[in-house]
Amino acid sequence: MKYCQGPLCHTYDTKDRKRGPKGNKVNQTRRRTSMYYLKGNACSMQCERDWFEKFGERALNHFGRITQPIVLQENNAWRKRYRWNWQQDQGQSDHYFYNMITGEERDITEQQFDDDNYTLNT
Repeated sequence: MKYCQGPLCHTYDTKDRKRGPKGNKVNQTRRRTSMYYLKGNACSMQCERDWFEKFGERALNHFGRITQPIVLQENNAWRKRYRWNWQQDQGQSDHYFYNMITGEERDITEQQFDDDNYTLNT
């Protein structure tokens, strides 16, 4: 179990945040086994938004703010794709790299597709 990282989570008045004996109830930060927001660290979109409002600027400054535009060129336009066909394509792999600039396709194996570190040597 882990606590929601939303800085204002305890301020939202819901039944599952109420803790304590009758007559002396207090709101408490949510504690759950799984959360679906902020990469599993926030219990709701509101808590995720609260976290970003408080820490987003500092995070951008710490990890590096973009100061120049990022340009998509032929050499960095390759993306992994998967054909969701229910019919068999003859001679085509279901897994491939696709160049978003040129439209070129290069077949790869399923293992290469699943490998997050695999890159296409151009």
